[in-house]
Amino acid sequence: MISTVEKVLFLKGVELFGQIAGEDLAQIAQIADEVEFDQDQMIIREGDLGDSLFLIISGQVRVHQDEREIAQLGERQVFGEMALLDSEPRSASVTALSDVTLLRIQQEDFLDILTEKAEIALGIIKVLSRRLRDALRKNSQ
Repeated sequence: MISTVEKVLFLKGVELFGQIAGEDLAQIAQIADEVEFDQDQMIIREGDLGDSLFLIISGQVRVHQDEREIAQLGERQVFGEMALLDSEPRSASVTALSDVTLLRIQQEDFLDILTEKAEIALGIIKVLSRRLRDALRKNSQ
């Protein structure tokens, strides 16, 4: 089990939270739960309602739609981030490729923090916007 201080340091190294001040990351660290999944265990299922985001502390996961692989993600990468902003159905499934340790942030807890700290939302929106631009650029090539 990692401490709150270790969670803050971990979050600072994750792109999605890299633009957020340390004191704000401490609030996020307090709502982040450490969870573990075994190899081949499904973490999220396509079509289920999204209610949390996951950050990979250790291990690897596979993002897929049925059998079509979209990505493999590893340490310090994030999945399920759109669930922090909306409650739409998951666009893909995620399955553990190895034993994984994750931090999970629930949407409801995160939205409580956002009502107090708009700068956190702005930092995340900037990262998501950059990701969308990069994806659009890749698709147009």
